[in-house]
Order: sequence, then C-alpha cells, then structure tokens
Amino acid sequence: MSERHIRRHTKAELEAMIARGEDRTNWSRVDGLSEDEITSAARRDPDSFVGDEAFWQAAELLYPKAGKERVTLRLDADVLDWFRSAGPGYQTRINAVLRAFMKTRSTNPGPTPAADKPRRRA
Repeated sequence: MSERHIRRHTKAELEAMIARGEDRTNWSRVDGLSEDEITSAARRDPDSFVGDEAFWQAAELLYPKAGKERVTLRLDADVLDWFRSAGPGYQTRINAVLRAFMKTRSTNPGPTPAADKPRRRA
C-alpha cells in the first residue's frame, strides 16, 4: 500500500464520519461473514498475521536482561515514518528489529555487508 493513501483520524472523527455515512464499508456484507470466512480472508491478506494455536503455545514473553539506554540515532525519514505509522511502540519495534539483526550475527558480528554500509557524502 502506498503511504500517500494513508490517512489518520481520531476515534471521534471516525465515529462522526460513519454517522454522516462517509465510510465506504459494506457493513451488511461484513455482518454476514462467518468467523471462518473472516479468518480465511485474514490468512490471505499479506499484511495480516494470524498465528495458529501452535504458534501461540510456543510464544514466550522475553524481557531484556539489561536496562535500556537513551541514545540519539539518526534514521532516514521514510524509515522512521514507516515505524511510526504503526502507532505507539515504534521505538520498541525498532529495538526488536535491531535485536533480530544482532541475533543473526550471533557472537561474531563480522564485517557489515557492503550494501549495509552508509554512503559517504561527497
């Protein structure tokens, strides 16, 4: 989905839009869907994740061993916008991505691939 089509509204604004009939959702169609149809549609949606029972049974809540440290980090604007677009908790999500990258390097970080190296300004 293109970022230019994303609009942000408060809950009150959405409720007012619905009351004015400004939404485009076919609620009678939605109301007629069974749970299986909804689950099937969610599984086909590439932007959706529906974990099965085995996934949730294996899931565990992990807390970092050490406290967090406040840092200043310069990120590309589009990267930061993407993380922020998912709502509150974007810093935690950035940390999770960095942690996952760290785990792929295990105990030996090794050299950074050339594609990951920052470009120097001329």
